[in-house]
Amino acid sequence: MNNLETLYRQVIMDHYKNPRNKGLVTNSLYKTIHIKNPSCGDDITIQTKVENGLIKDIRHDGTGCSICCSSASVMSETLKGKTITDAKKISSTYINMLTNQEYDTSVELEDAIVYQGVSKFPARIKCASIAWKAFEGTLEESE
Repeated sequence: MNNLETLYRQVIMDHYKNPRNKGLVTNSLYKTIHIKNPSCGDDITIQTKVENGLIKDIRHDGTGCSICCSSASVMSETLKGKTITDAKKISSTYINMLTNQEYDTSVELEDAIVYQGVSKFPARIKCASIAWKAFEGTLEESE
C-alpha cells in the first residue's frame, strides 16, 4: 500500500471512530431525509439547516460500514458553511467521481477526495454515496 492510500485509510478510520456532527436534533428548521440500503444494511439520516442560502449545519446519524459512516462525517464537515450552490456542486462532483463519470477536477473536495478509490469497487459506491444522496434530498426539501 502506498503512502497516499495509507493516508486515505487513516482519514476514513478517523471519521468512522470519531464522527463529526453526529447526532440528530429536534428542530423544525432542519430538513431531514432517511435512507436505508436493505442490501447491505447501511441506514442513515441526514439533517440540514439552511439559512440565507448557506448550509449552517449538517447532522447525521445511522449505522453501517466504515465507508458509509465515515463518508457522512466527512460530508458534514466538507459542506457545512458552503452556499447551496457550492454544496450542490461539490456533492455532484463527489458522486460523479465515485461513479466513474466525468467530473470537474478543479472542484475542491477537501477530505472527500479520500473516497476516490471506491470507484474501483462497485459494490461499495452506494456505501460512500448514501449520505451525500440524503443530503441532496434535504436541499430539495428546502426549496
